[in-house]
Amino acid sequence: MSCRFHPLVLALHAGLAAALAPLASAQTAQADPEQLDTIVVTAQKREQQVSEVPIAISAYSGQFLRDYGVNDFSDIGNLVPGLEVQEQSPNNPGFVIRGITSDSGEANVEPRVSVFQDGVSISKSRGSVVQPFDLERVEVLRGPQGTLFGRGAQIGAIHLIQNKAWNGTESGFTVGAGNYGEHLLTGYFNTPLAAEVLSARVAVFDQKRDGFVDNLSGGDLNGKDTRAVRASLHLDLRQTDSLDLILNWQKDTPPGTAFRTNTIPTRTGSTDVFDRTADLNRGTELGLDRTVRGATLLGSFALGPAWTLSSISGWRDFDSHEEFDADGSQLYAAEFAEISKGRQVSQELRFNYDDGGRFTGFAGVSYFHESGTQTVPFSTNERSLITLPAVGLGIPPLLPDGSPNTLVTALPIAPGVVLPLKPFHQEQYANSGRTTAWELFADGTLALSERLDLTLGLRGTHEKAEGGYRSDFFGVPSALGVLGLGGSPDPSRPTNILFAPTDGWRTREESFDSAVGRAVLGYHFNTHHNGYVSVSRGRRPAVVQVDADSSQVVPAELVWSYEIGLKGDFGGGRLVYDLAAYHYDYSDFQTTIQDPDTLRYIAGNGGNASADGAELSLTWRPNRDFSGFLTYGFIDAGFDEHDDDGNRQELAGNRFRLTPKHSASAGFDLGRDVSGGARIYLRPSWNWRSQVYFEDDNTPGIEQAGYALYNLRLGFTLEGGRWDFGLYGNNLTDKDYLIDAGNTGRLFGTPTFIQGLPRTYGVSVSGRF
Repeated sequence: MSCRFHPLVLALHAGLAAALAPLASAQTAQADPEQLDTIVVTAQKREQQVSEVPIAISAYSGQFLRDYGVNDFSDIGNLVPGLEVQEQSPNNPGFVIRGITSDSGEANVEPRVSVFQDGVSISKSRGSVVQPFDLERVEVLRGPQGTLFGRGAQIGAIHLIQNKAWNGTESGFTVGAGNYGEHLLTGYFNTPLAAEVLSARVAVFDQKRDGFVDNLSGGDLNGKDTRAVRASLHLDLRQTDSLDLILNWQKDTPPGTAFRTNTIPTRTGSTDVFDRTADLNRGTELGLDRTVRGATLLGSFALGPAWTLSSISGWRDFDSHEEFDADGSQLYAAEFAEISKGRQVSQELRFNYDDGGRFTGFAGVSYFHESGTQTVPFSTNERSLITLPAVGLGIPPLLPDGSPNTLVTALPIAPGVVLPLKPFHQEQYANSGRTTAWELFADGTLALSERLDLTLGLRGTHEKAEGGYRSDFFGVPSALGVLGLGGSPDPSRPTNILFAPTDGWRTREESFDSAVGRAVLGYHFNTHHNGYVSVSRGRRPAVVQVDADSSQVVPAELVWSYEIGLKGDFGGGRLVYDLAAYHYDYSDFQTTIQDPDTLRYIAGNGGNASADGAELSLTWRPNRDFSGFLTYGFIDAGFDEHDDDGNRQELAGNRFRLTPKHSASAGFDLGRDVSGGARIYLRPSWNWRSQVYFEDDNTPGIEQAGYALYNLRLGFTLEGGRWDFGLYGNNLTDKDYLIDAGNTGRLFGTPTFIQGLPRTYGVSVSGRF
């Protein structure tokens, strides 16, 4: 089956199997076949085996994530067909499900892909990347999930289910060290506080890795520095009722991101974006300081033999300040920062019904309130700014010795009249968003026969959304602003270069009513094989967009999804498969467009779009000593040729950004018992992506060719797995690849590029008690 999807997958499978055949065959003779561990998921708000859920869903246990060294959100993306996770920094991620990207940092723009933590949405871009540690499991749902997960899950949801406190005593730790000065410490401790009544759990995480890019102006770039603490309490009110309180805190202080341009050489003369040096201003001042805090209260209460009440209460906030050099060079020309703040509270009450008969379902109500701001300071030396390509004056940016060219100190605007260029200019803009939403929802499954089920779901939303904009002028007019560098100047206003000043905040408030839903027919061929067909409607909320001169409502983006799937197992549960194919039709597709007045890239209407795709997941365990997984995703997604009126669209025929047409991953877990209760293991893994564009306009050169990454973990355990001593290596071939390109620098004619992680390796020791 895999051969029909891509020959590289088959080649890798065959190559690794051949290389490891002696170990596998030796184990086969002494180990009986056994069933794969089953995972219980709650994607449909009730406990089900993955194979029973008529949704394209990937679920991985916490043990699986530990076995394959999943320490970052981007690692999860390598395991799930149709999911891409791009992480410039913890403050600036991009989540892509089936070709649709959710990465806007503007406070007034809602995500397409929802990220949840124990049922609480943490979807706002600047607060959505949390450290995946001490997890029970991860569920990734692909396709519109608004009925199940709410207004932000237009095209999918990533759900992190954390380990809760329980009535028992356990503890564990992992310590590790690696190249680039990496150190890792993570651990947990669980204990009863009052037997059978109250339990507590604490988990901690601390990882630091120096940047792998040396900054010639001081410091290093593209590193990691994350600390996180989680505390939870579990209270048993009676045999059927319980409460879980979960408190999360995370602090990220990594060094800056290495935005490298290929148009301006470093002081050493390099324009190679894969050269692991950069020449960015402000040295060690570059970087991120982000704090994320959250509190979740989960309640489950039996109301009778068939009814239960579930309550999910959430509170979150995040504060972040990131400094970055947008022109990617030693010029003090496009120096930016981003200061983001977000606060939210939410409450969901859900009544679940299951009497063991033909019908199961739930209905409920939810409340969500969120407010946030994003402030973007900009500073420049105008004498360097005029040398950038976007200005178009043809002044060379560097002197022969490689230093910035600041020799032009004034510009003539008329005979005998010149305007001096400021050595330091500063301005900033900010956007704000405030949303209050009420939702009513219901979803139920009726067994039409022993084999055929019908599921219908509907969610209605009333939301009030406010968008705001402010631009500040700091007292001294800019000569470049007077000349209209950022658009036509208004002589009645103080003059900035990029952002026309406003007199305080400009806001606009709108209310919207909407509905999304799903209809699913599920068919049980037998106890081992299930199929489904589904139709669902997804929606990304409308955007209230405000700038210095006007405001508009970018219409809600709508998608109709048509999907067919087949899932089940062979060999008594030793081979598990999941196959899905889908077609999406989008209207009012929200993309980013350049505002001609401010030069900002803002939300805009990209018209009609569509996507076709297929996904395959296989998991195989022929015996206790061997298991493996294989995933493959195909997607053909892009903008349609014409809009509803028959007009050719501006982005006609373009592919969606950050969307490989093909993606695949595979891995094996080989183990063997040896003398003295020890066990050795070998876990190679591989992931591959075909070519991607980094912008919807598909600019040549702002792209990444296809590439593959190879990882390996090996080691041994003692005392039935109580102790684990391991070695790991990631990107073993030290492959050069990009995780992003274009960025803010392309506004100034200096598109920038961000490298992916090079080869990393290290050792780890884990213990469980």
